[in-house]
Parts: sequence; C-alpha cells; structure tokens
Amino acid sequence: MNFNLNSVPTPSYVVEEQLLRKNCEILKAVMERTGCEILLAQKAFSMYSTYPLIGSYLSGTTASSLFEAKLGHQEMGKEVHIFAPAYREDEFDEILYITDHIVFNSLTQWVKYKERVQDFPRQVSCGLRINPEYSEIETDMYNPCFTGSRFGITVEKLNEADLSGIDGLHFHTMCEQNSDVLERTLDKVEEKFGHLMHQMKWINFGGGHHITREGYDIETLVRCINRIKDKYQVKVYLEPGEAVALNAGYLVSTVLELNENGMQLAIMDTSAACHMPDVLEMPYRPNIIGSGTAGNYPYTYRLGGPTCLAGDVIGDYSFPEPLKVGDRLVFCDMAIYSMVKNNTFNGINLPTILLNTEAEGLKLIKQFHYEDFKSRL
Repeated sequence: MNFNLNSVPTPSYVVEEQLLRKNCEILKAVMERTGCEILLAQKAFSMYSTYPLIGSYLSGTTASSLFEAKLGHQEMGKEVHIFAPAYREDEFDEILYITDHIVFNSLTQWVKYKERVQDFPRQVSCGLRINPEYSEIETDMYNPCFTGSRFGITVEKLNEADLSGIDGLHFHTMCEQNSDVLERTLDKVEEKFGHLMHQMKWINFGGGHHITREGYDIETLVRCINRIKDKYQVKVYLEPGEAVALNAGYLVSTVLELNENGMQLAIMDTSAACHMPDVLEMPYRPNIIGSGTAGNYPYTYRLGGPTCLAGDVIGDYSFPEPLKVGDRLVFCDMAIYSMVKNNTFNGINLPTILLNTEAEGLKLIKQFHYEDFKSRL
C-alpha cells in the first residue's frame, strides 16, 4: 500500500492509480503486439473517475445494459460495445445512438431489430453471440455453456441462418482463467464455427482472461490472437473486466467488537453481504494483509459483518498478535466486483470511495450518507 492506513475513514474502498496503470500497461502491450482491441468490461469495474486513465490505454468499454453503455459513452468517450440476453424495445433506439457494436444473443433478437439497425443513419456493427458448448468453468453459476444456458447460439441454429448484416461472432466461455484454456476453447470454436468465421470482420473472445495476474501466460494469448487474426483476416476483440483492476484496490475496515462463541469472533464495520457480495456468492475468502489461514498464526478469529444476517461471515483468519477493538484490517483485491455489486441491506452505509493518485495522493471520490440509502426506496 502506498497510503497511510490511518488517514482514511472506514470502511473505505481505496483504488491505487499506480496499480491500475500497471495493469493497463500490460494490456496495452498485448494490443501493440497483436493489433487486437481490448475493452473494459464495466460489469467488474465501473469507477468512472478512472476512465480517463484507462481510456488512455484501452480501446473503450463494453456494456450489458443501457446504463452501462451510457456510462462508457459519456465518461470514456471511445468505442462502446454492448451485449444483452435480450434488449428492451423502449431502450433500443438510445442504444443505437451511443454504441458502436451490438451483439445479439439469438437470431430472433437480430431479426427483431435488424431493420432498425439498417435504417439508422450511422453504421453500427452487429454480431451474434455463439455458444461453442465447451467451457472449463466448474461452477454452473459462472459457466455460460452449462446445460440449459441462456447465453449464445449453438452451431446447428446458425448453419441454415441468413447472416447478411452480421459482421462478427462473440463468445464468452471463461472465468478467471489462463490462456491455455483460451487455446483449447478456440479449437472448439473453430471446429464448430470456423466455416462462418471466414465471413466475418471481427471475432470477440469475450472476458474472463486473467491477463494481469501473476503467472499468466501472455505468450500463449498473443499466439491465440494472431492465429485467429491471420487465419480468418478478422479484427480480434477482448473484453476483460477483472484484468483491468485486478489487485488494484483495497477495502479498509475497523474491528468494532470482539466476542467468543466456541471460537474468537470479530465484528467488523464492513459486511460480506453488503460490501463484498462475491464472498458469499462465489464463494471465496479474500486475503487480508498480515493475516494467515485459520491456525497459521497463534490467534484465529472468525470475521463477521454488522448486519443481522447470520451468514454475514467474511471468513476465518489468524494473526500474529491478538486483535483489538479499533484495529484496522485491509482486504485485498477489492476494486473488482465490489463497488458494482454492493448494497445497503439493513441500512448499512456504503464504503467511502477513494483514489490514491500518483500526483496528489489520496483523493475523495464519493462518500455516502443516509439520503443515499433512503432515496433508493
């Protein structure tokens, strides 16, 4: 961390501009080596005060809703791509005005909106999301190719289809995975859809690429991009979300109370349910600076949030010294899927958002109050 832990209110998300830039530099290098375009998937990270920085490296944003598309259009001002399982008729005209690529999830959606796209005075590139029926994601909740998935078109539905007006194919089958998975996935995509890829102007590899993670095999990624680009003479797009802000932010929290019930308990001023929902949804155990797993250090505690939800438990952690009321703990990798998913269940206030800038140090981005809670209801 490059900031004074005691200088921030708690709970607070603190995003490190320097770490964000480091990730963007890695992604920019991939773009330069391959000629591909990389977009920020806003579903993972929508802290638009950082969009000028991100936009100085990446090609634009991708969205899954009108509001996300508007945010990318207004705050980054570069390419805007959108995919949704289905589009609302009352929103589609506005989507046309602010997007550059629209990806349709089904042939019926494409047929429904095809005339409106073609009559629009500005050219908007359209694509179809395909389902290669292959994924190495083990958890169905995050697997776009599990049995009965609502995502993408299978090859038998495309073979007899009229694809006039379709410029590209989009697939998204990965989640926090390395490039070896992409390589195997591309084999399946080519096997089923290769005969159609020659007709396209672009192929979108979707998200789930953990490009900025330590140990990620960038050489294989580069080889995969160049293979598809050269073989089919198409532009290649990637739209990672996590990779842009991976390990670039923290959640700073304070111990409110210590208790005991068969084990030592610590009540925090941050909530798994409210402030880091993926801890319960995925589920996973976020790292805390200076801590270990249960039993690793002499003092083990179960950390829980301040809500009335019995399952509002962050996890079991051990520490070299006993915790005290008022101690500050720092949860790692809290820029992604935190601010975009948090909530005010139980009237729990949202964490303050801070950006630790390279030039000016800590900068307050947003502080929340009672009216933010009340106005939602």
